[in-house]
Amino acid sequence: MALEWRLRKMMAERNIWSGAELGRLLQDTAGYRLSAPSICALMKEQPKQVKAETMDALCITLECTPSDLWIFTPTPYGEEKQGKKRDKEAVDFSL
Repeated sequence: MALEWRLRKMMAERNIWSGAELGRLLQDTAGYRLSAPSICALMKEQPKQVKAETMDALCITLECTPSDLWIFTPTPYGEEKQGKKRDKEAVDFSL
């Protein structure tokens, strides 16, 4: 499974080019204050987790949904399962 964090892309599509600008918009549109270091971290790298309140404020401010901010690419289950099955079939347990 792969998740792609697309905050910067969503910001660029809305002509928001800095963390300071995003911070002001979060405060003005959603009434949510996020520290400059927190905004910087969200912009620089994919977060391991996002608070529900932060996600809500980002979605209100950017007029988007969580699925616009995260792109999910599933791991092909069949291929993974077949690989494991082949490994099991390769083992000979006969005496």
